[in-house]
Amino acid sequence: MNREQLTQEAIELLKKLIATQSFSSEEEGTAAIIEAWFKAHDIPFKRQANNIWATNKNFEEGKTTLLLNSHHDTVQPNNGYTRDPYSPDVEDGKLYGLGSNDAGGCLVSLIATFTYFYAQENPKYNLVIVASGEEESSGPNGLNSMLKVIPPVDVAIVGEPTLMNLAVAEKGLVVFDAKVKGTPSHAAHPNNNNAIYNCIDVLQWFKDFTFEKVSDALGEVKMTVTQIKGGKQHNAVPADVELVVDVRVNDKYSNQEVADLLQEKAPCDEIIPRSLRLNSSSIPLDHDLVKAGIALGRTTYGSPTLSDQAVLSCPSLKLGPGDSTRSHSANEFIYVNEIEEGIEIYIDLLKSIL
Repeated sequence: MNREQLTQEAIELLKKLIATQSFSSEEEGTAAIIEAWFKAHDIPFKRQANNIWATNKNFEEGKTTLLLNSHHDTVQPNNGYTRDPYSPDVEDGKLYGLGSNDAGGCLVSLIATFTYFYAQENPKYNLVIVASGEEESSGPNGLNSMLKVIPPVDVAIVGEPTLMNLAVAEKGLVVFDAKVKGTPSHAAHPNNNNAIYNCIDVLQWFKDFTFEKVSDALGEVKMTVTQIKGGKQHNAVPADVELVVDVRVNDKYSNQEVADLLQEKAPCDEIIPRSLRLNSSSIPLDHDLVKAGIALGRTTYGSPTLSDQAVLSCPSLKLGPGDSTRSHSANEFIYVNEIEEGIEIYIDLLKSIL
C-alpha cells in the first residue's frame, strides 16, 4: 500500500477514534475500531484488556525488536470547550476533537507506519506495535501490563506530540506525601509549636533546595510543593499539616535515589513517596534512530512531560505529530498536515534503519 492511501486512511481512522468516547479504562469502543483496522489490512493481532498489539509478518527471534507505541485513551473534556469534543470537524486545516493531538495523531501515524512495513522481507529490526490504554491515568492495565505479554523489546518509539522533533530524554515523576507536625491546642492559648508556623521554614527549604546533578538534556530536577492542607476550625491549632510535593526527576537520578535523599534531608516529620515506578528515560545520542532523525533535519531536546516511556526499561525515543502545548486544552486540535508529515517522517526514519 502506498503512503498517500495509508495517510488518508489514517486520518479517517483518527476521525472515528475522536467520535468514540475513550476515557482511561473506558477504551472498549476505540479498541474495537483499532481492531477493525488490523482486520481490514489482514494483519493478525491480539488484545489484552483494551490494548491491541501485533508483530511484523517476518518477526524473527534473535533480531533487535523495536516497539512502536501510543495510546488511545483520553482525559475528560474540560469546561472550556465551546465545540463538541466528539465531533471530528476539519476547519482551516485543523482536525478538532478530544484526543486528536494527545495522542490520536501519533497513534494513527504509527499504525499507518507499522502497516507500511508489516510485510517487509528480512528487516533488520523486528517490529511490535501496541495501541495502549490507561496512559492518561497511569493505570494498571496500560502499556506497563503489556511488557510481559509482548516479545522483549530493545528500543522504543513512543508516540506523543513533539512536532516531530526527537525527545531524547524525558523526566520521571515522584509524588511525595509529607507531614509537618506540631502541638494541637486552642487558639486562645500560647503555643510555640504551631504546625502551620512550622511549615514556613519547611516550605522555604523546599523552595530553595537544589539537586546537585544537572542533565544536559533535561536540566535540573524540579521540585514543587503543589498542595497544602491543615486545620479544620478557626479556634483550633492542628496537630499536623500535610504537603504534597511533585518532583520531576532528570536522568542523572533514579527515583529511589531522590526518595532516599529527601527522606534524609527534608526538614519534615514524614515524607513518603506514592510510587517509584515512573522513572526518567532516555536514548543515547549515537543510537541509529537518533542519528537517522537528525539526518532528516529533526532537532533533539529533553521533555519535561511524562508519558508511557516511564514504564519502559529499554532506550526510548518520544516522537510524534502535534504540539504538546495543545494537549488537554479546550477545543483540542491537530493540523491535518502534521499527520501527513508525521507518517512521512516515521516511514523515512524506519526505512533508514530497517
